[in-house]
Amino acid sequence: MIEVLLALVPVGGPWIVGTATFLSCLALPVPSSLIMLTAGAFVASGDLSGPVTVALALAGALTGDQLGYTLGRAGFSGKTVPTIKMTQFLTKAQILLARHGVWAVFLSRWLLSPLGPYVNLICGATRSSWWRFSLAGLAGESLWVGLYLGAGYTFAGHVEAIADIAGNLSGALSAGAVTLGLVLVLRSALRATGSHR
Repeated sequence: MIEVLLALVPVGGPWIVGTATFLSCLALPVPSSLIMLTAGAFVASGDLSGPVTVALALAGALTGDQLGYTLGRAGFSGKTVPTIKMTQFLTKAQILLARHGVWAVFLSRWLLSPLGPYVNLICGATRSSWWRFSLAGLAGESLWVGLYLGAGYTFAGHVEAIADIAGNLSGALSAGAVTLGLVLVLRSALRATGSHR
């Protein structure tokens, strides 16, 4: 499957890259980072236009982020009555996003990218500031696109090795972030049960 997608990059060019970044920002299992690395290598060889590839990769990512935010906002509109647990979760998420929202959005665009689609939904669901979300998203997505297309361009002969390293690092960092989040939730739950005794 991945080989088929990568084979489409020189054929569909920047449009494949933009579609991949869009779909990955909606949590669909598309190897967008690998596709961007490959596209960067094709830019280095002169087979793809650098500015067009960058523009469509960024446009796809930003559009995916905005759709995720909008879906989160629509999913928890005033007409929706979430459960008590969901209300508590959204309240806590809203407090965390109010304190660290810009950094959560920024880091989940490139360093903890597997968490990005869920951050988009939570930002929309908790009615986070659209402007802050959008600006942090723009900065983070610009860095993500620049890093991966740049790495593909720079290391055109070693794209596969770079993709393995980047995938392993991103996965490990995301797993660590999820583990830390679960530890904090568990600690909070234990404190809450201890205070009711």
